[in-house]
Amino acid sequence: MTVTVRAGAALPPLRIPITRTLIVSGALASRDYQDVHHDAEAAREKGSPDIFMNILTTNGLVGRYITDHFGPRVHLRKVAIRLGAPNYPGDEMVLTGEVTSVADGTAEVAVTGTNGIGRHVTGTVTVELPTASPTGAVR
Repeated sequence: MTVTVRAGAALPPLRIPITRTLIVSGALASRDYQDVHHDAEAAREKGSPDIFMNILTTNGLVGRYITDHFGPRVHLRKVAIRLGAPNYPGDEMVLTGEVTSVADGTAEVAVTGTNGIGRHVTGTVTVELPTASPTGAVR
């Protein structure tokens, strides 16, 4: 697999259905037992209309988005994200990205994830490319 990495290149969007199972399993997998991530009644008592996704699940999905594009040999060096609109069950998050810079065997990608109520996540991911040639091709 060869991916050409150039500043300004857009990554294809990734559509992720937001299900109760995804929200709950992501919270459990990351050992986040806050009731707002698995108990709809408790979430409503705390002012939320439903359970919502935790930041660690979002972080994992952003990492998946990047490795799906660049391949399994890429190394995530830095993931810096900020949450906005919550991800609720029944919605869909669409991740998009753009390579903002390429230098010295690394690339920086600006990532945005939107859902039906706005931007869920924004941030940047710095990746170490596995094998970079002077043309920017990755193998």
